[in-house]
Amino acid sequence: MHSHPALTRMLSMVVFILLWQAAVMLFTPDLLPAPYAVLTNLMGHVDSGELPHHLTITLRRIAISFLCAMLLGSLLGLVIGHFKRLDLWLDSVVTLALNVPALVTIILCFIWFGLNETAALIAVIVNKTPNIAVTMREGARAVDKRLLDVAKAYQVPAGRTFIKVYLPQLYPYFLAAARGGLALVWKIVLVVELLGCSDGVGFQLSLFFQYFDITSVLAYTLAFACIIFALEAGVLRPWERRVLKWR
Repeated sequence: MHSHPALTRMLSMVVFILLWQAAVMLFTPDLLPAPYAVLTNLMGHVDSGELPHHLTITLRRIAISFLCAMLLGSLLGLVIGHFKRLDLWLDSVVTLALNVPALVTIILCFIWFGLNETAALIAVIVNKTPNIAVTMREGARAVDKRLLDVAKAYQVPAGRTFIKVYLPQLYPYFLAAARGGLALVWKIVLVVELLGCSDGVGFQLSLFFQYFDITSVLAYTLAFACIIFALEAGVLRPWERRVLKWR
């Protein structure tokens, strides 16, 4: 008997909510509000227009920084993956960039560029680009040169070789970089907003923290998680099925 993936995911969420409701009995509502209380609070923020406003700002920052990091990281990774000497020169720099805490980069960007939108975006992009570069470097190294040689022997045009032979071998690495990038970028964006922005979900969470408003914290977290799940289910998984058909 084969289980349906969507049904399994739905059941897992039901189990999670039931466990949450059970845990509520062990704590006071101030420490752990019930699911219904969080949902009611969420609807209140939606009706007031507050949540859509701040969520839109955060999603815009995520989209810009994610796309820029994917572009820069992919280009860097493919270049150093193809040129061993350049990889040798930059390997230590990339390793250092990977291990610099995100908080340090964020603070430095705010000091250097001020508490503005540009600094916020640069901080996120600088944090994520090295991770993507490393993933794409491995993809460039894994490209089967024999397939490229066969295409060259049959005099396949360079553009067609790139699209039909080279790129498909990189798709799994693009997907891994995109998934990892999305998972990390939105977390860094929230930290950036919490530390140096006057709007966005991260800024709102900092206000709720000051007022010890756990219900609102969970409401915003729930809304944000739903958006990320929707992106995963509606964009990344269909893209994965489409681009990996050749395998």
